[in-house]
Amino acid sequence: MTKRLSYLRALVALGVLAGAATACTSSSSPSNPRPAGPPPPMQVRDVLPPGEGGGLPPTAASTDQIPLYNGLTPLGANVTAADVTKYFKDDPLGSTVGKHEHIPLAGLTIIRDRYDVPHIYGKTRADTEFGAGWVAAEDRGLVLQLIRAAGALAAIDAPGIDALSIAATGQQFNENAATKRFLASELSLASSAGAAGRQVLSDAENYVRGINAYYRFSHSSNTPWTVEDVVAATSLIGAVFGHGGGNQAQDSSILADIEGRLGSAEGLKVFNDLREAQDLNTPTTIDKTFVYEPVPTGPTPGSAVIDRGSLQQVSPLTPRRHMSNALLLTPGRSANGSSLAVMGPQVGYYYPEILLEMDIHGGGLDARGAAFPGTSLYVELGRGPDYAWSATSSGAENVDQFLEQLCNPDGSKPTRTSNHYIYKGRCVAMTTFDAGYLQAGVASPGGEVVLHETVNGPESGTCTVHGVPYAVATLRSTHGRDVMSAIGFEQFNDGHVRDARSFISAASKIELTFNWFYVAASHIAFFSSGRLPERAPGTNPTLPTYGDGSYEWRGVLPASGHPQAIDPANGELVNWNNQPAPGFGAASDNWSEGPIDHVLLLLDGLHGNHNQPQDVVGAMNNAAGQDPRGLVWPLIARVLAGGPAPNSLAARAAAEVTSWVHAGSIVYGSGRPDPYAAGQQILDSAWTGLVSADLTPVLGAVAGEIPGDGLSYLDEDLSTLLGIHLASHYSRIYCGKGNLASCRAALWTAFARSVAQLAHSNGKNVASWLPQAQADVFAPGLLSRQMLYSNRPTFQQVVWFAKVH
Repeated sequence: MTKRLSYLRALVALGVLAGAATACTSSSSPSNPRPAGPPPPMQVRDVLPPGEGGGLPPTAASTDQIPLYNGLTPLGANVTAADVTKYFKDDPLGSTVGKHEHIPLAGLTIIRDRYDVPHIYGKTRADTEFGAGWVAAEDRGLVLQLIRAAGALAAIDAPGIDALSIAATGQQFNENAATKRFLASELSLASSAGAAGRQVLSDAENYVRGINAYYRFSHSSNTPWTVEDVVAATSLIGAVFGHGGGNQAQDSSILADIEGRLGSAEGLKVFNDLREAQDLNTPTTIDKTFVYEPVPTGPTPGSAVIDRGSLQQVSPLTPRRHMSNALLLTPGRSANGSSLAVMGPQVGYYYPEILLEMDIHGGGLDARGAAFPGTSLYVELGRGPDYAWSATSSGAENVDQFLEQLCNPDGSKPTRTSNHYIYKGRCVAMTTFDAGYLQAGVASPGGEVVLHETVNGPESGTCTVHGVPYAVATLRSTHGRDVMSAIGFEQFNDGHVRDARSFISAASKIELTFNWFYVAASHIAFFSSGRLPERAPGTNPTLPTYGDGSYEWRGVLPASGHPQAIDPANGELVNWNNQPAPGFGAASDNWSEGPIDHVLLLLDGLHGNHNQPQDVVGAMNNAAGQDPRGLVWPLIARVLAGGPAPNSLAARAAAEVTSWVHAGSIVYGSGRPDPYAAGQQILDSAWTGLVSADLTPVLGAVAGEIPGDGLSYLDEDLSTLLGIHLASHYSRIYCGKGNLASCRAALWTAFARSVAQLAHSNGKNVASWLPQAQADVFAPGLLSRQMLYSNRPTFQQVVWFAKVH
């Protein structure tokens, strides 16, 4: 299996292992009915730093989960059963132990436990949703005020504006009537979606009632919330965590530069190598093939390579954040014969925390977990009576860029400033959307937010193709539809999920791009969601599409075409935002779907068929403190070892990096002992030069434009150079243009140069070159507390079950 062999290949290169992994395959079981009789007892524990409290000044409940989260980090893989109960709090479904709040609603009870997590009980569904809104305002009132304006900017896809940064810095946006009408149109869409859509709207209305009731109760001066604000908040979450792609114009610009150096035919081959959109070596969560966005093998007249240097003012949507992970094992992979899971999203470290916790019961709702304030009508990540679920961002391509050929109605020669474009043979005017006024701030200089829109979305820049001016328009498939995903979340909470298949059915209704994971006592399941456009024949999904009306989307991918699995044959579902399935192409903003991925670090920690909960927690925790560049260094070291170092200092530095990798490639600042931490500093300094040394012989100066972290470029290229078998290879060897001696010399030169610079600044004692310790800091500075560095989910669940007989 690719995801195993890549890591083992690196270890063999360093001499750590001499064996090879056994290949595995996965499949889906034909059915998984709920077993007869009561389910085995379910154990769930979780953590969400810094705490449930979110007010100013902070209270004890604002920081009481920091010791839990921080305490686990330095343990690495050495986690015991006692550590699981010590560093993750109990997560029961329902609790009557705690402090009762005074709520001005007879049908509602809210009980706060020792961690201040609210347990909400409503006599009716309206009462329950009122309670969810009340809790959102009480625990995340500051967040609610920050996200409503930023969410409106995200909903309209305002180019060049990072909506999350707008929210985090408190920058204000005064929306115009047009923006308010746009948000209201999403409510109309939901109301037309039958009983499910109407239920979501009713729940949202009662949720907003609860928010505003708390404002009145607390004498808050905050502007009352509206249902349109719920739409805006949903759009913000989708923009930050639930979209992918939209980088086609920039990719086309890179291709143009590569072709300018190598010619069209060879340039396209190199571009496809480094884009790694369909690399057969990349680790995948499941083994079954799901084809989406294949690399075209024939002509693509519907897509364009823009003129070199012509791209101007192209602004992407809000940058996507992701580093979530999930590890799920079937009963056959656990020590006691029942499923195991450690899973959660990484949403960043903030105060107040972006997520909040709640336990919600009443009117058919029965769930506990975490949700984003402003959208917390339902638990979005958590547990039900006998199952739990979570998500990672998939980043699947649901954003495309189109090229609109500019024109003038009078037939005169157009320029980049023309506001008309050719659509279906006519010169039509762009529409103007005056969204409102963004006040100046840290995240943006502010000013009037005015969008010039085509049928394919707002204009986000210009370019030329064969000297002809074009506007670049950006189209998101969920634009104007963000609220529709609430139907799937509602079904996670209302008893709809009875087994793995019904979970997949609910997840398929979520139009945002997430990987969803399900665990019950006897089964695990996975579904990769998103409203994914099916593109016209003759187009290349990684390049911009001509927007003249000939190559518009041909619908959306049906649920059956999405990566999914129930109880895979290898007994595991492991994901760290990596490619979900073979054949499922990487989005245009993702140049890192090659053989090396963080997920390999997770897989290395699993214990065959005898895993305990603490083993899976340890696998996650160990990987959270490791540097993935340690997976690639063994190949670099093998190339370097074929010839003498330029000097003794470079030789000692290379040996120090090798010792650091042998010790686990531990990130300095994670609190774990690391006598070879200087190895990280050396590789930090040398890395960019090593990647450049690998690519420059073929690409020249264009090598500096290639996105990605270089992990897979070095791994796949050097593996080919060394004769290591891979599932697929690049079209050529880049390092040394295929000459091992030349490659070695280039790598040594780059490495020695960076080592000399370190020695100039720090002296020649290699072991003393310690990196600056990384730390997790809560943004935007309202909380001074820090934590040890840990690249792990923010809200994390540990799930296991009593032994299945």
